[in-house]
Amino acid sequence: MPSVPQASRRNVIRGALVVGVAGAAGGGALLTANLAQAENDAKAKAPEIFSCEDWGARPGSGSQLSNKPTKIVIHHTASANQSDTSKQAAFKLAKDVQSWHMDGNGWSDTGNNFTISRGGFIMEGRHTSLKHLNDGKGWVQSAHAPGANSDGIGIENEGTYTDGLPPKELWNALVQFCAHACKQFGIAPKEIYGHRDFSSTACPGEAFYAKLPQLRKDVEAALNGDGGGGGDDAWTAVVDNGDKDVKRGEGWKLSAYSADKHGKDYAFAEPGNGGGLVEFTVTIPKDGTYTVSTWYAANKGYNPKAPYTVHAGGTDKAVTVDQTAKGGQWVSLGDYKLKKGKQKLVSVGHKTTGKGYVIADAIQVKAKK
Repeated sequence: MPSVPQASRRNVIRGALVVGVAGAAGGGALLTANLAQAENDAKAKAPEIFSCEDWGARPGSGSQLSNKPTKIVIHHTASANQSDTSKQAAFKLAKDVQSWHMDGNGWSDTGNNFTISRGGFIMEGRHTSLKHLNDGKGWVQSAHAPGANSDGIGIENEGTYTDGLPPKELWNALVQFCAHACKQFGIAPKEIYGHRDFSSTACPGEAFYAKLPQLRKDVEAALNGDGGGGGDDAWTAVVDNGDKDVKRGEGWKLSAYSADKHGKDYAFAEPGNGGGLVEFTVTIPKDGTYTVSTWYAANKGYNPKAPYTVHAGGTDKAVTVDQTAKGGQWVSLGDYKLKKGKQKLVSVGHKTTGKGYVIADAIQVKAKK
């Protein structure tokens, strides 16, 4: 599979457009309210997916891989936010994307694995992607994002989302598809990324990229049998170790070794009698009671006595967490009465008698109903 700079790919897409984005903006203004409805509508069921044969794809090929995909990568086509949301328009989009990639970029097939139209129609992109999805094993070498082409499911979403957001039909289909793919391949919702996480690109658009935390939440809810975002409207904030307000003290290093990690990596430190802290800061919207939880990558060789401190209401509460088990999920540190405002809420240290690395990955703060 030839390696083509991603910027070239976007230029090919833009060059193929008959209608410019600016000209389509008036007919496709999208409101945040649409997403609120979409979040209530999406369900955790296998969506209808049209195969390459269904939409009339040209013959294409890609090397078959034995490994399963471990992540999902979200793209936008950077094309017009057109008003035609019919199945016919969706099939034409799939054909156009394949032509842009094969004729414009010289690739052997559509670069991405699946394409979702603004009308919510889901179509196979690269040949055999649907077969692997249905089987839940193996994958096909793709060409949608350098660094994620052999283990990432590339999803093109029709439109340009620099300012506006996807329509509810597209959002619903995306949530359903991601939930189905996560179930088939055992992918955690936290492993949903934007194209810009792997390349220097604006894709999938500033507005869409900012909505990815909500997408992960909706997919997780769909996997749990709830409507996407509709089953729990309690205020929630997640702070990852890589966020700008997180401070990492002496003795901490970064690793992406564990598949149970939250985000791209996690901090780890050797246990001992001293050393610095990883401090998580959160902005609380109003006075109230909140559940504080932690996410960590578990391993039998990690620390069974990881020392956390929750700073709440002027009182510091020490909490010991066994990081040899229950990794890759939110583990409660307790309920606390918190005041409105920005505050250092959780500290993780490595002064402990337990043996094994101490992990500092992410925290979640959720309002009690």
